[in-house]
Amino acid sequence: MEPKHRLVIVGAGFAGLYAARKLKRAKVAITLVDRRNHHLFQPLLYQVATAGLSPADIAVPTRTFLRKQKNLDVVLGEVVAFDLHDRRVLFGDGRSLPYDELLVATGATHSYFGKPEWARYAPGLKTVEDALEIRRRVFVAFEEADRAANAQEKESLLTFAIVGGGPTGVELAGALAEIARHTLATEFRRIDPRRSRIILIEGRDQLLPTYAPDLSESARRQLEHMGVEVRTGTMVTNIDAQGVLIGDEHISTRTVLWGAGVAASPLARALSTPLDRAGRVKVNADLTLPRHEEIHVAGDLALVLQEDGTPVPGVAPAAIQQGLHVARNVLRSLRGKPRRPFHYRNKGILATIGRAHAVGQVGPFHVKGFIAWVSWLLIHIYFLIGFRNRLMVMLQWAWHYATFRRGSRLIVDTAEQWQLVAADIMRRTHEGERSLETPFPSNPPEPESTGAPH
Repeated sequence: MEPKHRLVIVGAGFAGLYAARKLKRAKVAITLVDRRNHHLFQPLLYQVATAGLSPADIAVPTRTFLRKQKNLDVVLGEVVAFDLHDRRVLFGDGRSLPYDELLVATGATHSYFGKPEWARYAPGLKTVEDALEIRRRVFVAFEEADRAANAQEKESLLTFAIVGGGPTGVELAGALAEIARHTLATEFRRIDPRRSRIILIEGRDQLLPTYAPDLSESARRQLEHMGVEVRTGTMVTNIDAQGVLIGDEHISTRTVLWGAGVAASPLARALSTPLDRAGRVKVNADLTLPRHEEIHVAGDLALVLQEDGTPVPGVAPAAIQQGLHVARNVLRSLRGKPRRPFHYRNKGILATIGRAHAVGQVGPFHVKGFIAWVSWLLIHIYFLIGFRNRLMVMLQWAWHYATFRRGSRLIVDTAEQWQLVAADIMRRTHEGERSLETPFPSNPPEPESTGAPH
């Protein structure tokens, strides 16, 4: 039997999954490694954090989705290092896995700009656990405010501060405004949730800094119309259990949410190669590692420069394009052809703000309000994996739009919530739902709309 080329993919995110699927008919033995048993659609994670969707609506069991790909095996495990000389992936439990080629696409995590102690008081939004913890904190704050002993305590509990005015912060702020002004408006007897104070803090001079100034200003106006207090050009200097400090001003709040910064996965350091300030790997033009052309790096882990010298954004469409590009280069190498450099195709950017509120840019065209919002909905439904997930999200969004209701408002301990989610994912794995067999489109559109920094 002819030995197959061994490709190990570390990370079951967009880059890893799209690369694996592109190679489903290749003479390559693929091993997909991840420390979680599911692919998570991160752009809609904020919807889980704000009770709009259930975690199972945006997560797909990796084994179930890829079970018909005969040249692929899935390994559950945490990679801690690489033996670059002997070409082996090293696991935390002492196991190792050999490779001929390697794709590392482990994504990004939170960055607190040298203040890791802030993480305790201001959770970020990168995992299901993060989303469940944010959801718990938000709805517990309303419950505790309802039984607070004095007005000062009520005010602190009903104040929500979001740090970071990028897509994640904007989406969280808009969703919290809708929860306070509509979803919970008539559900309490001793407080009025509509009087909640929602503060969005951005250190730069405009929201959505990567967007055109007119779109940024439109986002600001839409948020303010929803009741959000927007502060730009202001830096948070401290976060603790009592609130946030902006210069000399202290804002008393029990709920601080973090959307200000991301850093590449710490696994990048295990590649023993130069990194940028955000911890991203400085790759060659074809997404390979300098001095190790058998190693590819893609997604949020890779620092890829565009023709104008700016980095390719850490968004889902960019990760998808990179994963597909790596797969094509693997095929070219097997055929004895030279690899091609990667070129990012920016098809547009979209950010949702709330019900019928969004902004976007497609080429020279700027869209705002309802049209941008509908575009955002359709694009995100398209990129969800699995027919069931698409159908459920579409139905739930239609229900939310008609009723302002949010159906995932359970308040339980984060660990308990995660057990419920894991049980649902495992149930799907055993049942082998036909709905999860929907393949990736062979030539998917690649609009830049993520809802979160990826």
